[in-house]
Amino acid sequence: MTQSITRRTFAKSIVAAAGASALPSFAFAQGKKLKIGATTLIWGGLPRTPENLEPALKDMSELGYAGFETFASILEDWEKKGTLAALLQKYPIPLTSGYTTVNVTDPAARKEQIEMLQRYARLVKKYGGRFLVQSCNNRGEKYDFAANKANIISALNDYGKAVTDIGIATGLHQHTGSAVETRDETYTVVEGMDTRVMKFAPDIGQAQKGGTNAAQLVKDFGSIIPHMHFKDYKGWDQMAGYCPLGEGVVDLKSVLETMEKVNPAANIMHELDGSEKMSYTPRQTAEIGKAFCQKLGYTFRT
Repeated sequence: MTQSITRRTFAKSIVAAAGASALPSFAFAQGKKLKIGATTLIWGGLPRTPENLEPALKDMSELGYAGFETFASILEDWEKKGTLAALLQKYPIPLTSGYTTVNVTDPAARKEQIEMLQRYARLVKKYGGRFLVQSCNNRGEKYDFAANKANIISALNDYGKAVTDIGIATGLHQHTGSAVETRDETYTVVEGMDTRVMKFAPDIGQAQKGGTNAAQLVKDFGSIIPHMHFKDYKGWDQMAGYCPLGEGVVDLKSVLETMEKVNPAANIMHELDGSEKMSYTPRQTAEIGKAFCQKLGYTFRT
C-alpha cells in the first residue's frame, strides 16, 4: 500500500466519523457510562521494546483516552531503571492494567508463574492500576485441548487467587494460537474456572478471528467481564487481519450496548495488533478509534 492511499483512506475514515459526530452531542451522551482506554500494542507490536511505551503514552494522553494498558514486563523494565514514576508523571493518562502470558499447561511451572504474577500485580497496583490480564501459553502443532483442560482450569484458578490476594482483579484473555483459542475451548474454560477470582477478559477481535461470534460471547459472559480488548477484524492482508474500529465485521455497537447494561464499570481498552503490514500509523489508528467511539456517544478526556 502506498503512502498516498494510506492518507486518503485515513482522511475518509476521519471525515465520515466527524460528520456523524457533528450531530448534537447530547443526542448521544445520555446514559453512557463505559470509559474507553487503549492498549499500547497499537504502538508496540513490532518490534516490542520498552522504548515504545513513551510515544504511546504521548499519543493516548493527547487524544484523551481514559487509561492505558501495556505489557507488565515493560512496566517492570522501566521500574528497574528507576524511570517509570517520572514517565507516568510526564503524561497525564492513568495506568489501568498490565498484560502477561502465563503457562497453563505445565504444572511444574506453576510456582514460578505465581511468583511472576504476584510481582507484576504489586507493580500494577503500586502505580494505580487495577487489573492484570492473563493470556495463555502457545498451543503448539500437536496441541490436545481435552488432555490439557484440567490443568488449564486448575492453573487459572491458582493464578486468579494469587493476583486477587495482592488486591487487584485479573482475568483470562483468550487468544488465537494460545491454549484457549476456539469458541468451544473458551466456553469450556470460562464455565469451568472459579470466576470469584479469575474473571473473563476477552479480546473480541481475537475471538472473531478464532471463529467465535464476538458479540454473542459478550452477551453470554458480560456479567463476569470487567475488562476487554476492544478490537475489530476483517481478515485482510494488513494488520494481521485486524483493522481500525468500525472497518471490520465485529458488531462493536452490540458489544458496547451489552456492557452498558450488564457491567458499565468495565475497562474497555481499544487495541489493534501490530504487524509488518500496517496501513495506518499508530496515531491514525487511535484517532479513527476515538472518532468511532465518539460517533456512538462516548466522551474522552480533554
